[in-house]
Amino acid sequence: MGVLHELIKTSYINYCSSTLAGVSGVLLQRLQSVLNAAAQLVFSARRSEHITPLLRELHWLKVPERIQIRLCVLTHRCLHGTAPPYLAETLQLTADVQGRRRLRSASTTTLVVPPTRRATIGDRAFPASASRAWNSLPTTVREIQSLPAFRRKLKTALFAISFPAD
Repeated sequence: MGVLHELIKTSYINYCSSTLAGVSGVLLQRLQSVLNAAAQLVFSARRSEHITPLLRELHWLKVPERIQIRLCVLTHRCLHGTAPPYLAETLQLTADVQGRRRLRSASTTTLVVPPTRRATIGDRAFPASASRAWNSLPTTVREIQSLPAFRRKLKTALFAISFPAD
């Protein structure tokens, strides 16, 4: 019952995790501790064992990267017409901005990050958080058209951020 319960909790973390963009570090640490506990249960590890090798072996991303992967997949869907229109219309490619057509940024796949007034609310809104997450991706990942290929490359890129090579 304990292992199953912890694994169910991890699926709750994944579900709608894009709404967690910009939450406090304290909340991220609490969510990470749930993932850590699930990994310990899967391996029957003691609490004193280091968790990083277990997470790496399970190929589980850390919580901030899980949030970013959900945001980026939803952004990819918005840009390719498979997301709800009310979300897609909130994002704008830099190339589509009238005054930037002659700039180098016009040839990139970056998004315009809308200005926000409040860090607590505005920065957590989908257009701002999705644009920041998208723009932080390597160009080679952003330019992938196929959603399954995008997901694979994205997870590989974020896994390298979560667990840098020693």
